[in-house]
Amino acid sequence: MSDEFYRIKRLPPYVIAEVNAMRHAARRAGRDIIDLGMGNPDQPPPQHVIDKLCEVAGKPSAHGYSQSKGIPGLRKAQAKYYQTRFGVDLDPESEVVVTMGSKEGLSSMATAITAPGDVVLAPSPSYPIHTFGFIIAGATIRSVPTTPDERYWRALDSAMAYTVPRPTVLVVNYPSNPTAEVVDAEFYQRLVDWARENKVWIMSDLAYSELYYDGRPTPSILQAEGAKEVAVEFTSMSKTYSMAGWRMGFAVGNRQLISALTRVKSYLDYGAFTPIQAAACAALNGPQDVVEQNRQRYQHRRDVMVESFGRAGWEIPVPAASMFAWAPLPPGFEDMGSLEFSKQLLEHAGVAVAAGVGYGEEGEGYVRIAMVENEQRIRQAARNVKKFLAEHAR
Repeated sequence: MSDEFYRIKRLPPYVIAEVNAMRHAARRAGRDIIDLGMGNPDQPPPQHVIDKLCEVAGKPSAHGYSQSKGIPGLRKAQAKYYQTRFGVDLDPESEVVVTMGSKEGLSSMATAITAPGDVVLAPSPSYPIHTFGFIIAGATIRSVPTTPDERYWRALDSAMAYTVPRPTVLVVNYPSNPTAEVVDAEFYQRLVDWARENKVWIMSDLAYSELYYDGRPTPSILQAEGAKEVAVEFTSMSKTYSMAGWRMGFAVGNRQLISALTRVKSYLDYGAFTPIQAAACAALNGPQDVVEQNRQRYQHRRDVMVESFGRAGWEIPVPAASMFAWAPLPPGFEDMGSLEFSKQLLEHAGVAVAAGVGYGEEGEGYVRIAMVENEQRIRQAARNVKKFLAEHAR
């Protein structure tokens, strides 16, 4: 009997878990830790969504198996959202499937379409599931940049010219987690044209679609002409409606890919708890003021963070979207490495951030800072950081 499991051997230690373990230990010891590490919303969902959950959960018929592809009303609600927000028409029956968060959707899609030895193009730095979902499924990853400039396009063309076997899938994520980079509709059209020419599937992670700032809405790849021929897009209710723990997301787009995902999911799960799906319908179909309120809340926190950390001696680039800032290590700490810096910041300043190296080799030298504490706590974090920088800079 072997204890060397093939897929486990392909997974490195989860770097992000190291700082998380330190944070938990510090809190158990009674320390006040300002957690800017995990992207966990600190606000509850709208009350009418919670009320719908309770209402449906009170029905005896609601506690059986649900539908793995999602209840019809929820798929219709998601199709309506795409039509209202992006002007994209979707067939709820063949172009929409409900997932248990975008993370599960991406990993199940990887299982559905990946053969051992396939090459997948994934951004670096990137959210771990963008690479490891496919690695678990048996693929090999070739990294491409996240920054959507000419270097990005050269990397794509080089990958197609020199990789054997030729890549079959490209993962994109804008607004990016962790870098907060954004793209415009022209970028997506060029990307779709490239994918059609090169016969590559596109997996677009649009989990932060509604957390855009300064009045600049984020586009969907499905707005590009011909996108449905090559692309599937994943969205999530976690950040938009503060429903992270509810695990509710969607995959929409190309019918062939959606069919493959639906079939795999039919073997893996029976779908999310029906009352949660009903509550998600209430969120999508009900008042949308919470979406704008969350957007304004995170934008204000962003502004407070950039201003207060800047005065503390740590210049934070202004993110255009998402709930994260992607910050280079501050002066005097560049040679420490992002993991060690994150540990030291937690130990001496009581501030938790996510080490950039946890998002890929290209993330070294950066940390991801989540805007998930209120303005007072962010300012307190800045004061702690100022003292830490003064006492520990090399």
